[in-house]
Amino acid sequence: MSPSITKILFLALTASITQAAPASSSLSARQAPAGPDIPFLESLQTAPSAKIRFQRLFTKDQKGSELLDAEALKKALVFDFNNGAVSAGGTVKSANVETFPVLTDLGISVTVANLGPCGINTPHVHPRATEFLTVVEGPGVDVGIILENAIVGAGKQSELTARVEKLQGTVFPVGSIHYQFNNNCDNTTFVAALNSEDPGTGQIAQNFLNLNDEVVKAVIGFPKSLAGADIQTIRQNIPANLAIATEACYQKCKTEGKMHSIGL
Repeated sequence: MSPSITKILFLALTASITQAAPASSSLSARQAPAGPDIPFLESLQTAPSAKIRFQRLFTKDQKGSELLDAEALKKALVFDFNNGAVSAGGTVKSANVETFPVLTDLGISVTVANLGPCGINTPHVHPRATEFLTVVEGPGVDVGIILENAIVGAGKQSELTARVEKLQGTVFPVGSIHYQFNNNCDNTTFVAALNSEDPGTGQIAQNFLNLNDEVVKAVIGFPKSLAGADIQTIRQNIPANLAIATEACYQKCKTEGKMHSIGL
């Protein structure tokens, strides 16, 4: 049985994380190693036609004189999902309009995530895209989805939950709150395709805690709910996106000696 989204949100609020800096990679023939080439990205977005955009991407003078050489062409055409950003819960890497400029105006992006034992991609939304997730390796993930208000009657359970196993897939409609939880002691890898080259991501608990203190307190029933807990302390310890949950899973996998397989 998948844990409720309430429990997952609580874990996101209370778990601490140490997140390493993402490994640098050459993402485009014309991107600087330190990050995206903003003027080049803007030139692609403002190209008057797809033909001109492709000339800017794939030709030496950006005007169609001749194609880039083989090495530069591969950098422009092939995205490397290896060496994803590392956190306590696993690794993740996304090909989107910023990291892979060839996707400009193509309406698609892809994320590959590897969740370690008990790893969770904490509840989040994609404001500009629907996501289709496919498990490609490992035992699978538990998923939870909250679509919108009033899908069911007041006080009724509104979280859609399912177990997605290897070579199975599921969908998260645009704007829906959702998470993925590897409630296992082996790594699980999934591929998420989104129907926008710029889908955006908003972590629910993390962004909620960035609101005005008085608003946060009012919503969570402070001080009754937290019994005087310091909201600023929670803010400092909250994970960026991937975390380890739950206590039962952690203890089980620790006993089996498999928590090291996260790779940290």
